[in-house]
Amino acid sequence: MSPGGAGAKEAPKYSKKDFESDQDVRWCPGCGDYAILSAVQKTFPDLGVPKEDIVFVSGIGCSSRFPYYMNTYGFHTIHGRAPAIATGLKLARPELKVFVVTGDGDGLSIGGNHMLHVLRRNVGVTILLFNNRIYGLTKGQYSPTSELGKITKSTPMGSADRPINPLAFALGCGATFVARTVDRNIPHMEEMLRRAAHHKGGAFVEILQNCNVYNDLAWNVLYDKDSKLRNELRLEHGKPLLFGPPDERQAVVMEGVVPRVVPANAVSESALWVHDEKNVNAAKLLADLFAPEFPVPIGVLAAIDEPVYEDIMLEQERRAISERGPGDIAKLLTSGDTWKIS
Repeated sequence: MSPGGAGAKEAPKYSKKDFESDQDVRWCPGCGDYAILSAVQKTFPDLGVPKEDIVFVSGIGCSSRFPYYMNTYGFHTIHGRAPAIATGLKLARPELKVFVVTGDGDGLSIGGNHMLHVLRRNVGVTILLFNNRIYGLTKGQYSPTSELGKITKSTPMGSADRPINPLAFALGCGATFVARTVDRNIPHMEEMLRRAAHHKGGAFVEILQNCNVYNDLAWNVLYDKDSKLRNELRLEHGKPLLFGPPDERQAVVMEGVVPRVVPANAVSESALWVHDEKNVNAAKLLADLFAPEFPVPIGVLAAIDEPVYEDIMLEQERRAISERGPGDIAKLLTSGDTWKIS
């Protein structure tokens, strides 16, 4: 079965070029969004979904220009409301494959409430959140993910806000698929896009993305070759949490309920922390790990099966029609000043 859902028609054979629109791409030269766009266009031919069944919904921000550049259906909506509009679309047309493209400002500031509800409901949409720790479209103000003390045009003395952790937020909302990838790691990004697109239910992918104009190298811990080797923790289901150079392998282990980093050769194999995508409690601990005290996890933190929102709603509709017969909306609208629902 394709990600389009039960009864989805077979997709033609596509190439990357089939998903490229005729619009000039208007991001700043060097922006990480180019790499994400290319990875999406390269990945989509393998999804098995007809182009006419794919929809991109975005809000406001640099990332939200995405629908213009995809040769699919798309809707550039209003600030922060993409999850709500995508929810309505998925309920009306559950056979469609719906993607939400948002940024750390659009999705976690004005759109935080809508993001919360689309995740807790487990609506079958795939959410790509570009996180560059800055407001790029409005020229460099601090964002919800900017680090404490961040000096920007809107925080000349340093931000007093504690930053939001997108992965912890998504897991706390009850998301059933949560992953992280990096704009400069193309093969890994493509793998995460495929995994998220094939998940049944809501999928949330944080993409660490560079804004080379207003917040260059914000993720240099995973860009610099030596730093990446020492700090990237690649999550693989069923494998222990090991990282670092081959001659200095480190392990993330649990001491009670507290994660610790220790030399890999200092612990027995039975003491290693083995990654389990089905363990949401462990995923919540992993979400809080970050350099310099801990390595930076990338990969799938959690992937679990839970009832899907649109399936529940459609079943309720079918049951109501079966028990009470089809409704008459015109009759209801002209029936008077009040409606009685029994």
